[in-house]
Amino acid sequence: MRKTFIAGTALLMLMGVGPAFAELSMQEYQVPSGSRPHDVAPAPDGAVWYTAQRHGALGRLDPATGEVEQIPLGDGSAPHGVIVGPDGAPWITDGGLNAIVRVDPATREVTRFPLPADAENANLNTAAFDGKGVLWFTGQNGIYGRLNPATREMEVFQAPEGRGPYGITATPDGGIYYASLAGSHIARIDTETGKATVIEPPTEDQGARRVWSDSKGHIWVSEWNSGQVSVYDPAARTWKSWKLPGDDPLAYAVYVDEDDKVWLSDFGGNALVRFDPETERFDVQRHPRPEANVRQILGRSGEIWAPESGTDMLVVVRTGQD
Repeated sequence: MRKTFIAGTALLMLMGVGPAFAELSMQEYQVPSGSRPHDVAPAPDGAVWYTAQRHGALGRLDPATGEVEQIPLGDGSAPHGVIVGPDGAPWITDGGLNAIVRVDPATREVTRFPLPADAENANLNTAAFDGKGVLWFTGQNGIYGRLNPATREMEVFQAPEGRGPYGITATPDGGIYYASLAGSHIARIDTETGKATVIEPPTEDQGARRVWSDSKGHIWVSEWNSGQVSVYDPAARTWKSWKLPGDDPLAYAVYVDEDDKVWLSDFGGNALVRFDPETERFDVQRHPRPEANVRQILGRSGEIWAPESGTDMLVVVRTGQD
């Protein structure tokens, strides 16, 4: 099996618009040139997995040493999303293979779960596990689906408004919501029947790109076209929205940390943004390199990880939590 190793880190200090953000540190890690890391998933053992989209591989970073390993996923692979499942393994949505892929974290064995023949070219995007251990996934060409890892049974559904399913998230009670970029809406999936119900945000053509649930089950949405972050309260069926700072924000990724602080990537400002829902305050950190292009954010306690797909870097903000 071919592997690539690169070591080396640099330490930066965040200089945001307020003192709270400036006190946080950012560390950066170089990954192989041209790998274009798309999504990232920190693992319980301290490692960090990432999708090397241009190399058709899954990457693994050891933050303690800076060592990087890349595991080829197969001819034609173009992995998009990666998450760590309940089994501790990385699960990948691979648009090139049109398959869900699992990599054994101990042996590096690659297992592929191809989509059905009638769901070719799904343009697979991201995935989330529901409360029963079933993997739900999205495809921008108008599908969403589920895979039961225990039985290997897979089912694919047509999205109610066609093209667009993109980001997806699980709520604390195991519910599943996805965002439709082309459809400019979010949708709730009934995990029993598989039916998706469209929920329209108040801003027309806002370009809902990614979604993430906070600890209360509120659904946070990054809006690409409007440059807003919005939140939907399923219990009250109400929305609130805030425009990101700057002249032309483009909100791509959204992630909610263990303290219910909301993190976003802004392509327009080439920045990482933190939003505090209690104070309604934004803190902004500009990337030191142009066109960092952070397409996804994910974390674990005390750490916020972001892949710079435009610079072949992984960066982590350490919040001081344990």
